[in-house]
Amino acid sequence: MIPFRNRFHGHNSLRFVYKNGKVVRSRFATLKSTPNVNRIHPRVVVVVSKKVLKSAVYRNRIRRRVYEHVRQQMHRFDKNYDLAIIITTSEVMTMPAADLAVQLEQLFDQSDLYKSL
Repeated sequence: MIPFRNRFHGHNSLRFVYKNGKVVRSRFATLKSTPNVNRIHPRVVVVVSKKVLKSAVYRNRIRRRVYEHVRQQMHRFDKNYDLAIIITTSEVMTMPAADLAVQLEQLFDQSDLYKSL
């Protein structure tokens, strides 16, 4: 799980990301990101709708898997971003961890979140 300082609190901050964020889509997820100059640390939320999976147990499992990968890659972010990762398919639950990592890396690369070398 990611630390408390890297989570969203309240609905208004999430609305800002939904409204003003840069959108990158893949076949299993959508990433909305916006830079946040008012924060010291990046914030991340993973959204899995009931339309994707009815069972809360499976939705939480997907959420934990994605959060774990993001936690490991957070040090590579260029700035302090607000990220909303919206899962759009239930394939993520059965996807091998390596494939999930590759898919998330592609989303992060497409949205230019990483520091340039």
